[in-house]
Amino acid sequence: MKLIVSFLACILLVVQAAAEIGRERKSLLNSDPEVIYLEEIVDPPIKLKVIKQAPVFSDKSGNIRLGFLKANQTVTLEGMTAKVYRVRGKGTRNGIVGWVAPWAFSHPQEDFVAKLKQLYERQMAVNEIIANEGIAIGMTPEEVGKSRGQATKTSIRRTADGEQGSWEYIDYDEVKNYITRIDPATGQTYRQLASITREETGKTVVEFKDGLVTALEENENRGPGNVRIIVPPLLFR
Repeated sequence: MKLIVSFLACILLVVQAAAEIGRERKSLLNSDPEVIYLEEIVDPPIKLKVIKQAPVFSDKSGNIRLGFLKANQTVTLEGMTAKVYRVRGKGTRNGIVGWVAPWAFSHPQEDFVAKLKQLYERQMAVNEIIANEGIAIGMTPEEVGKSRGQATKTSIRRTADGEQGSWEYIDYDEVKNYITRIDPATGQTYRQLASITREETGKTVVEFKDGLVTALEENENRGPGNVRIIVPPLLFR
């Protein structure tokens, strides 16, 4: 019985270790600032037709070749940089995931390459804005949430013309309040923390219409550049 329990415990440890490695690998992939991963921003997934057999690499720089992507198949576009695509499909022997040059693919939309480039440029701009906890006109509510977190106050209005609403973010600073006391033993005075209060230092109101930021109102100066505007998310069919 003890041997069975030990064996099951070992299996559980192996499964947990594999899960941790999987999460670590995904985290490392998503940390590359030059790469955008489309599963987070495009729904449904973008499909590409492979028009020519092409080499598949494990890294975006093309240093380690994994094999070849089989021609005449449809693959899923999982990620991209400005120069290369990360796809999932069938290799010449089995399934394969890796980086492939754009010349291996085609898409029914005539302006697909231009739209994909615009998608990449937009997402890179959004990533920069989120990293700086900013907000721009043209962002989605999901992107605003990633940048600033949960709003302090929200309101939504639905009409025949669509849906609109606003999110309110209030910034606070913690203020420590002290009182002066006298040490009865020495007669010396000292400061003692009495309470901690929060004081409002700024407020940002974000207005949405049909899933996009349309206006911003701030009552503090968050830096130069005024209001930033980006293109809305693109649709791929």
